[in-house]
Amino acid sequence: MLKLAVFDFDSTLMDGETIDFFATELGIGEKVAKITEEAMSGRLDFFESLQQRVGLLKGLDYSVVEKISQNLPFMPGAKETIAELKRRGLTVVCFSGGFRSATGYAKSILGYDADFSNVLHEKNGKLTGLVGGDMMFSHSKGDMLERLQNILGVSQEETLVCGDGANDLSMFAHAGTRIAFCARPVLEAEANIIIKEKDLTLILEKI
Repeated sequence: MLKLAVFDFDSTLMDGETIDFFATELGIGEKVAKITEEAMSGRLDFFESLQQRVGLLKGLDYSVVEKISQNLPFMPGAKETIAELKRRGLTVVCFSGGFRSATGYAKSILGYDADFSNVLHEKNGKLTGLVGGDMMFSHSKGDMLERLQNILGVSQEETLVCGDGANDLSMFAHAGTRIAFCARPVLEAEANIIIKEKDLTLILEKI
């Protein structure tokens, strides 16, 4: 029986990449999106790509970051799926290589139990181009999942994970139910459930 569900945020619970929305504000959306795609497809080291992309955001007003973070488009079915999983008794958590400004706000809307993500450094109301946090590396999600499983007393077989990109591979290694959601081929190859449509409620029929 499943006890723990862990979802990626960008392009899984939310329809898009948070950092690309920020970059668009600075007129560098295409440039950052290209780096994001390379990282999510597994062709670029996640840590290096994150630092590179956040560096390009230097100077963006933090008030703009907050505004964008609070107006992101959620994936169809996200709220309903989380509510149903919690009704079934699961703990639902969000792991994101993105940012607390987005995942913290989304938690109050979507209703998951906790979020682990990264924090954009700001000084005097503007982004400095620096970032730190829980999900900085390609192995971070797997590492955090193992720790959560130990704390909660949950086994791999009792764990569901759902994501779309290469930085979700490390958590796939520690879960019995591995859902690739509108995912890159590198992640689909390790999944045992593949969802091709942008509707998270389809997960509920498969588990």
